[in-house]
Amino acid sequence: MANKPNDVVDISSNTQVIKLYNKKGRVIRILCLVFSILFLLGGAGMVYYYSLLDTVNYQETKQVATTPTGSSDDTTIVNNSELLRSSKVLNVMLFGEDNKQDSEHGRTDTMIMLSIDNVHKKLKLTSFQRDTYVYIPGHGYNKINASYTLGGAALSIQTIEANFGIKIDRYAIVDFDSFIDIIDTLGGVEMEVTQDEIDYINYQLYKNDQSDGNRTTITAAPGLIKLNGQEALWYARNRGLIKGDEDQNEIGISGDDWDRTNRQRKLLTKMVTDLKGADLGKIISIVNSIGPKITTNLKKDEITGLVSNALTYINYEVVQNYVPNEGLWYYNKPGDESWDNAGSCIMIADMEAQRVALAEFVYEDLMQ
Repeated sequence: MANKPNDVVDISSNTQVIKLYNKKGRVIRILCLVFSILFLLGGAGMVYYYSLLDTVNYQETKQVATTPTGSSDDTTIVNNSELLRSSKVLNVMLFGEDNKQDSEHGRTDTMIMLSIDNVHKKLKLTSFQRDTYVYIPGHGYNKINASYTLGGAALSIQTIEANFGIKIDRYAIVDFDSFIDIIDTLGGVEMEVTQDEIDYINYQLYKNDQSDGNRTTITAAPGLIKLNGQEALWYARNRGLIKGDEDQNEIGISGDDWDRTNRQRKLLTKMVTDLKGADLGKIISIVNSIGPKITTNLKKDEITGLVSNALTYINYEVVQNYVPNEGLWYYNKPGDESWDNAGSCIMIADMEAQRVALAEFVYEDLMQ
């Protein structure tokens, strides 16, 4: 492992912040709340104001074993006592959950770690590629997104910690239906889109009966286009189409999961930027709509602490990252043990180098 930050304690709750918070005017309190809400979920929303905090779905994280059973390579696993953490950096995992249907936890296309770096005054977004082959505590080796289906946010966090050595402090979950509602509450989001991206959104809207039978819902030329909630969701889920591969579709669009996670980070960054110009009426509408749509293990006093600093955080620089990093991964091939376990996967060539790269992005000179 890389050297640990000097300040190696968990983020603590600041109960004194409530006194400071109560001194602010009502408009500022609402602004702070909504900025922190949309900031924490990258534009997806979070909690109600004061008494409405009770509508949030709170969850407790249960620990499971982090050592591979029967594995011959235990050195690839980071023990809990070795996790990198700092009171100056808060790491919150953001999960976009598919509808659960018959499963307990559903699936996730989105696994993004939001790091609030109060030393370097940055908001850091790190996407974890869903096909990355890792050890899932208690379940063996598989794609990283399988951890969510097997054990929800708690197991996903334990998986990320055990493989990448970074302490995850808290998490928040929003499902696809809630994401659509939140974008629509915001009045849509303007994104720079290409013709391929327009074609993909139009195809998915038509295929999924979301276009009233219209094959070309978006008729605008490529460029800056305002997307509604459903269109923004397909933009964020776009990883290309293979011609004839999906319901015999007639179009082929280049792309992969790297493109998808890049779009997700771009969308979150744009929504944070757009919030700076939100009027009070829109803010109140957001507050009244998003509270019950989020599941989180953030505690009320932690939320209050984040709220009190929201106007500061919203002006932090937003920077982006992805795991695994370029040059540290390769695709497996048929006949490999990983292929037999999970099919086509992204393999990390040097796990120690990947841990160092992630730690340096999150903590920067705190690593010295």
